[in-house]
Amino acid sequence: MESHAAARARLCDPDAEVSAHYLISETGLCEALVAEDQRAWHAGQGRWGAVTDVNSASIGIELTNDGAQPFAEPQMAALTGLLGEILMRHDLGPEAVIGHSDMAPHRKVDPGARFDWRRLAFEGLSVWPEAGQGDPAAFLEAAARFGYPVDMIDEAALLKAVRLRFRPWFTGPPDPRDSGLMADLAQRYPGPGASALTG
Repeated sequence: MESHAAARARLCDPDAEVSAHYLISETGLCEALVAEDQRAWHAGQGRWGAVTDVNSASIGIELTNDGAQPFAEPQMAALTGLLGEILMRHDLGPEAVIGHSDMAPHRKVDPGARFDWRRLAFEGLSVWPEAGQGDPAAFLEAAARFGYPVDMIDEAALLKAVRLRFRPWFTGPPDPRDSGLMADLAQRYPGPGASALTG
């Protein structure tokens, strides 16, 4: 959206049929739009692990950003504070925090390549894989064990989604590092569900 006000207007418009629990502006203003015990309509068709109705099993956080700009420091600070509260309130681990591009890689790219997933991981609010080499033939299986909906997309779309989050500026054919990252995450965090979602 072109502005925070426009994003809020769309999320609050019943005709748009889209909503989120929270909206965070570039200045760090965090607005609660839907109560956490109520369903919001931010995820749509997709899946994470065994969760097929992500809207019913997640708390949606939207960040005002056009997808091309870095996320502002006040916005990231507000997000980390909010995520910490949500994880504590619902007794969730960092593996519960995913992006829209994780649960619906066939149609969503947010929060995008400029989102600082590593910062969240350093603060214990998300996961980050250990670098290593893996068997490319095991990439799909490991990605599915971590939570990606591999049966909904082809391998190229899956690779794009994985790299968007963990290797955002890397291009080219699948390589052993892609498989190694997924193998590490699948081993440490197998069979997740979706509970907190940022996009």
